[in-house]
Amino acid sequence: MEYRLCLLMGFIALSCFGQNSEFSPSGRSLNRDLLATMEDRIADDTYKKITSVVVLYEGELLYEQYFNGANRSTKHDPRSATKTIASAVTGIAIQEGHLRSTQQTLSDFYTLTDYQNPSSLKGEVSVQHLLTMSSGFDGFDFEPESIGNEENMYPQDNWVEWTLNLPMAGRAPGSQWAYFTAGVVLLGDILDQQVPGGLEAYTERRLFGPLGIEDYRWQQTPQGVGNTAGGLGMRALDLAKFGQLYQNEGVWNGNQLLPKAWVTESLQKHFELPFDGLSYGYLFWHKSYRVGEKDHAVSACSGNGGNKVFVFSDIPVVVVVTARAYNQPYMHRQVDELMAQYVLPAILGE
Repeated sequence: MEYRLCLLMGFIALSCFGQNSEFSPSGRSLNRDLLATMEDRIADDTYKKITSVVVLYEGELLYEQYFNGANRSTKHDPRSATKTIASAVTGIAIQEGHLRSTQQTLSDFYTLTDYQNPSSLKGEVSVQHLLTMSSGFDGFDFEPESIGNEENMYPQDNWVEWTLNLPMAGRAPGSQWAYFTAGVVLLGDILDQQVPGGLEAYTERRLFGPLGIEDYRWQQTPQGVGNTAGGLGMRALDLAKFGQLYQNEGVWNGNQLLPKAWVTESLQKHFELPFDGLSYGYLFWHKSYRVGEKDHAVSACSGNGGNKVFVFSDIPVVVVVTARAYNQPYMHRQVDELMAQYVLPAILGE
């Protein structure tokens, strides 16, 4: 209600949120009527279970609103949107020499003969293949009947052992994309082995701490390792910080937290996907939104429920949307509508 009063009085959106934000408020104008309409449609449940929308413009806070009982302090469960944290930590670990390169293979970290379904192809699976969902294991989360579907992993006592026991699909690693959450669990386990102090402590020291991300909650695997499959509980503003780090080409407060080359490589289109207009990078999705007569390319962290962190390449914009529409057929479609019909036009003055 307080926010709506501010809109009606004609103030910039951020004037209602005080000065305690980690971001400076943006003085850029935006179409408040469009945003008010969007908020009405969230309130009347046309767009369901949306919990936050945050917009940064040139690294400043342009818009911040919470819905359905959420607030600035809420730790959202963005599911697979936080897979990309593992990608960032991988880049830092390589820069610091804890991993040699993305070309290191599973055989560098595991005695593969100790596991079921031996195959020479398993020894060819590299860190890069795990980052690009192209490992070649017999697992595809989009197919419920797939033996390596993530839902078959969660009841297991040891997720890493279960994954390494899986058969290969009979194709060369790197030859085909298939969304495979268990591969990101392997990546997290590799990081936990290789970085000083383990995955969680290292992520705190080298990523979250420098970004000022303090209030978060890891889920863990049955072995007590931070769960890189997703579900890292984070505030919307902290998700925005992570997106802005990529918008800044890895720089935060003047410090190069992520190597610039790693950011570039992460945001490249490593695989064109068999879905309209989608491609895939290092645990990033790529697509575009058309506003008016122009397409705006974006890289995105994306998770079940409609959780997104958008990093645009042609405009200095980061957008976070969090939602609880888990496993609903409309979950991603409604976020696409919010972006194309309201958020981007409101920012761009369309």
